[in-house]
Amino acid sequence: MSNPMRPFEDVRAALLAAATPVRDVESVPTAEALGRVLAIDQVSSLNVPPLDNSAMDGYAVHSGDVAAPGARLTVAQRIPAGSVGHLLARGTAARIFTGAPVPPGADAIVMQELCSLDGDGVTIDHVPRPGEWIRRAGEDIRAGASVLVAGQRLQPQMLGLAASVGCATLPVFRRLRVALFSTGDELVMPGEPLPPGAIYNSNRYVLRGLLEALGCQVSDLGIVPDSRDATRAALRQAAASNDLIVTSGGVSVGEEDHVRPAVLAEGRLDLWLVAMKPGKPVAFGHVNDPAGGPGAAFIGLPGNPVSSFVTFAMLVRPFVLRAMGVESCLPRTLPLVAGFDWTRPDRRREFLRARIGDDGRVALFDNQGPGVLTSTVWADGLVDNPPGQTIAAGDPVRFIPYSELLS
Repeated sequence: MSNPMRPFEDVRAALLAAATPVRDVESVPTAEALGRVLAIDQVSSLNVPPLDNSAMDGYAVHSGDVAAPGARLTVAQRIPAGSVGHLLARGTAARIFTGAPVPPGADAIVMQELCSLDGDGVTIDHVPRPGEWIRRAGEDIRAGASVLVAGQRLQPQMLGLAASVGCATLPVFRRLRVALFSTGDELVMPGEPLPPGAIYNSNRYVLRGLLEALGCQVSDLGIVPDSRDATRAALRQAAASNDLIVTSGGVSVGEEDHVRPAVLAEGRLDLWLVAMKPGKPVAFGHVNDPAGGPGAAFIGLPGNPVSSFVTFAMLVRPFVLRAMGVESCLPRTLPLVAGFDWTRPDRRREFLRARIGDDGRVALFDNQGPGVLTSTVWADGLVDNPPGQTIAAGDPVRFIPYSELLS
């Protein structure tokens, strides 16, 4: 029975719909929460800044005391950051530093470059406006405001924001547990002798790196021999303690392609064959836990290194992010201009290795073959080209930068 290819968008939508987000929540120190997925909205219990404070090093004054440039005021107090001044008497100024609270009675800050200190007095050479160089209490964050929303992967600036409202810990979803293995008797590991007909296993390093960059807890099961029994045993082992199983190789229909029938024997396959290039043979399903647990989702990727890389970036990554609890998991595209001609498009949706040139136009790697891993290093993104679409230099293209795909 034939297995027609399914459109890329349909396959990605099916994967996202099938992704079951983890629900276990743990509290981690804010300093260790980078890349984790926030589980509960964070609400500030305080204003930031907590008090009106100075945005500059200078002098706090009452603006009514400086009617014209050259006004001389007595310096009555000194307020460094971290201390609090007292009521500012009319006709006086307070030496103040950036971040220090504005004393009561002052309504403006004059930067020190516009002032001249003379003994116990200061000459103000600028007429300030009320509120000048004052950062108001709560102008950044109001008490009771939501500062971080659940479903976000925490970035460094988000950790800083959490710290600014006093969060010592953050509630995050537990890490997604992913088992990874490759199939193929032709594969050997770097450092081992390379027999005739063998190749080094690059997919293991690419896929493991991609999963770890997403924050997954990876169980690397290595290389599984090309046999159905060995593949079934690896699947059973992986399903017992992981949320997801990712494999590379063995998902086609050759006599030595054992992954697909092994999954069917240990669980089910929900889809196979996607209309994308590179990467047509992509399998998705579920592997049962022989001990009666929930088992694990399964995604089988092609063995060609570029096909494995691209299918992970475009299909596995969104699935993993959704399963981690991330709300927004699809990559954003940039509308750019082609600096190349593409005259022989495929009937499948193509993802072409490309990079942005010095002229701002998109250039293609010369060899778009599915085994040319150097193209993925040369490139800094992918051109997302619809089925059957030719491209001429100067045409608009959709470019997905690696920054949207590799972390």
